[in-house]
Amino acid sequence: MTARTPQARAVRLGARSLAALALVSAVGLAALTWPFLAPPASQVSAHAQDAPWLFAGLLILLVAVVAATISESGLGPKAVAMLGVLAATGAALRPIGAGTAGIEPMFFLMVLSGRVLGPGFGYVLGSVTMFASALLTGGVGPWMPFQMLAMGWFTMGAGLLPGPDRLRGRAELLLLAAYGFLAAFAYGTVMNLAGWPFMGENASNIAFHPDAAVPANLARFLAYCLATSLGWDLGRALVTVLLTLVAGPAVLRALRRATRRAAFETPVTFDGTPG
Repeated sequence: MTARTPQARAVRLGARSLAALALVSAVGLAALTWPFLAPPASQVSAHAQDAPWLFAGLLILLVAVVAATISESGLGPKAVAMLGVLAATGAALRPIGAGTAGIEPMFFLMVLSGRVLGPGFGYVLGSVTMFASALLTGGVGPWMPFQMLAMGWFTMGAGLLPGPDRLRGRAELLLLAAYGFLAAFAYGTVMNLAGWPFMGENASNIAFHPDAAVPANLARFLAYCLATSLGWDLGRALVTVLLTLVAGPAVLRALRRATRRAAFETPVTFDGTPG
């Protein structure tokens, strides 16, 4: 049995890219989880209504830094072209099910693209796709940086799954479908964290309460997720699983064929002219 040729990666994460990505992720996590970290009497809770705008501006800058750093690690013309095609396709797929019980076909494309092209390309693709879809649908607002960050994590995670060069066939599809199912819920949870603290404690008994203990706020947040987004997240997860199992084989073959033909990592050489 011959060994499989390792598949190409459009973007390799170097030390600077990893450091920038870690910084953005750390800031993003702090921006999302501050209700459970800040003491009740802190000034963070007092200025809760300002937080979305502050975090939005900071995240936009940090995501831009990550994209620029990754581009320095070898995002050549062929990779840029594939990034543009996939981002445009994902952005066009997103409005298909807008407002319809979580029918968002772009998620399965992000899973398969991250799997084939690796975590570095996946993070850039997820962020750029969400930015493009926000412009396309008019969904630009303080939530957009969190969407870009969450989709970057979502797509990057697919590139970190085991066996990228060995696992094929039904086993790979089941792995991707399981990941897509869980990640669809994780994405919804991240977006709930971005908006839940700002609904106002007088609006509902499941809203964030700055004076409540962490376990009480966790219970409120769980109730908030069950009451507001469970149906949407479940629809997103099921659509991702269905499209991965049905269209996954063809899309994976197309992506791998395009990657091999593009030969992202093939060094450019020049033959000397005969003397």
